Amino acid sequence: MTIEKILSTCVYCGAGCQILFTVDKEKNKILEATGANGVTNQGKLCLKGRYGWDFLNDPQILTKRLTGPLLRKNGRNSPLEPCSWEEAVGFVARRLTEIKKEYGPDSMLVTGSARGPGNEANYVTQKFVRAVLGSNNVDHCARICHAASVAGLLVSLGSGAMSLSVPEIEDAKVIFNIGYNGPDSHPIVARRIVRAKQKGAALIVADPRRTETARISDLHLQLKGGSNLALVNALGHVIIEEKLLDKTFIEAHTKGFEEYRELVKRYSPESTESITGLKPGDVRKAARIYASTKNSVILWGMGVCQFSQGVDVVKSLANLALMTGNFGHSSTGVGPVRGQNNVQGACDMGALPNYFPGYQSVTDKEAREKFEKAWGVKLPDKPGITLTRVPEFVLHPPTPEKKLRAYWVFGEDPAQSDADLSEMRETLHALDLVIVQDIYMNKTAEFADVVLPATSWGEHEGVYSACDRSFQRIRKVLEPPKGVLTDWEIFSRVSTAMGYPMKYKNTEEIWNELIGLCPSFYGATYQKIEKFGAIQWPCRDRNDADRGTSFLHKDGKFATKDGKGVFTAVDWHAPVEVEDQEYPVTLSTVREVGHYSVRTMTGNCRTLRNLEDEPGWVQMNPELCKDLDVKHGELVKLSSRRGFCFSRCFPTERVKKDAVYMTYQWWIGACNELTIGKLDPVSNTPEYKYCACRVEKVEDQNEAERYIKSEYSSIKARMGVDKEVWA
Repeated sequence: MTIEKILSTCVYCGAGCQILFTVDKEKNKILEATGANGVTNQGKLCLKGRYGWDFLNDPQILTKRLTGPLLRKNGRNSPLEPCSWEEAVGFVARRLTEIKKEYGPDSMLVTGSARGPGNEANYVTQKFVRAVLGSNNVDHCARICHAASVAGLLVSLGSGAMSLSVPEIEDAKVIFNIGYNGPDSHPIVARRIVRAKQKGAALIVADPRRTETARISDLHLQLKGGSNLALVNALGHVIIEEKLLDKTFIEAHTKGFEEYRELVKRYSPESTESITGLKPGDVRKAARIYASTKNSVILWGMGVCQFSQGVDVVKSLANLALMTGNFGHSSTGVGPVRGQNNVQGACDMGALPNYFPGYQSVTDKEAREKFEKAWGVKLPDKPGITLTRVPEFVLHPPTPEKKLRAYWVFGEDPAQSDADLSEMRETLHALDLVIVQDIYMNKTAEFADVVLPATSWGEHEGVYSACDRSFQRIRKVLEPPKGVLTDWEIFSRVSTAMGYPMKYKNTEEIWNELIGLCPSFYGATYQKIEKFGAIQWPCRDRNDADRGTSFLHKDGKFATKDGKGVFTAVDWHAPVEVEDQEYPVTLSTVREVGHYSVRTMTGNCRTLRNLEDEPGWVQMNPELCKDLDVKHGELVKLSSRRGFCFSRCFPTERVKKDAVYMTYQWWIGACNELTIGKLDPVSNTPEYKYCACRVEKVEDQNEAERYIKSEYSSIKARMGVDKEVWA
């Protein structure tokens, strides 16, 4: 037996925890995972970190590992059948070339992946889209999570990332936690919040649920869903009215304050009480606590971003920090805590329709010419289409010439994760070409013309970006199954087949190319990351003296063109779809600690799978349960104007009577059958956190249980657990 210890970075959230694997190299098996002494986790791991590697062993609980390309050899109505890589690459290259020639470069869209592939794969992906397809139609799942944070903070501060580091959270004096529950989404980050409390920090939580974070708070603002902006404007009103602001900082380092001051005059805690449902005294108390120190931190998550006013709320949160001077030193500022393990990295790498790598705008002539010279091509200067607008550009294009024809889905599962799944299924059916590149069969792959199997996390090298801008190495722990390729090699092969030779020896060669084009990343070499463990961008020099930047906006100098922070004045409006007599309850999607994303990884880990199973749970207030005469564990039917699903009743006092909450990873309990596809006009993020629904008692529980079991078996069979060929 040959035992090795291999250090890598966790694949499950943006905390960037370091894991030490014990590996039997002869059997190609992981024996154990323990926490390493990473900057963020300091030897600790959460459930997913400790047990979430088991999917690499292919236990075939939910889906079967893809170990060779699959192709519908006789058209859309034929089954997916095994084929050679030569056949698969040739098919993809030929079809993309044909579609480009007939309909133009912008008739195709490709996703990046914020999950296992790493930064290098995302760099190659966006390079392929821009240099080979000739389009900026590249995007990834940040669009449905923190795109609002990026868009809002770029306007306010000139940088869309966390302005502080995760370790700095524990030394904050005040934490304003809004729409974010770390114990579920980032347990290791939540430890820093607990430590801050232990050190005497005041914790304010704004959340419609009494979350784990709210339970330990000094003040819980249990506002009504959809009222975030009214609350944040009310906090600004109090800070100005009670002269709690930092006039010196405002005058020296910001602009736009007077317009903002005029707007928030209308947002007193008393006038917004009918919107937020909060007592004016509690809002005033929260404002006073937040403004009492120069070490106040604002943390937020999806409860801010996944609204049709998400960008506006982000800019308004930045307003609070600007007016109190909470920028420019450690343990202060704003913290959009990025959700998935490499969603920060996919943004960093330019898997966005409006930015090259390093947040260099595609409309910037100088930046564009730099990439044209490096890549040897002419590049488009118009921002591309966001992935949340794919249904619009397939089913209802502005003109026939602008219709999307091809969709290359890399490391994503829109048939499970996007809003309004009925519309997404219609979209996938209507496309001329669907390419899926992944490690497991998934719901989207059922619509694919070709499926390309890739290596997984733990089977390749690379770099991830943690939520606080930290570049960290991922390392090859196991040998991949025969028949799969790295994601960057798949794109390189198709690119070469389409006449643009793209050949790299390894990920370090890719990394050196991209950091050479990105001034903010230039100093973050493999050697330096290996030596120091983590390097936070900006890191502009390659000498060891520059180990990166722990906090942004030092001395009040922001990343905007003139160095000034920008106040934005925005009025609140109600969510797009509010409850009514037919649909009297609001639905919000949430996360849970034991599962990740669409569950293809965690659902194939034996320990994590045993925590919960189909059809999941819906959190309901006991009064609502009583009104419907449903008990804990009984099946209920949930309906909206878009569809329905089944789930199990979970009574809890933590939620209000007029709202229910569900996680989105279940197949039968798929809450995205219900969610609405209306978008924030700037970030194009769907309003996952608010739609009108109806909850009904299922009278025949036995028949419903039989349906759940039958449907579950049917889906698993289609995912390959029982079959070699997928029909």
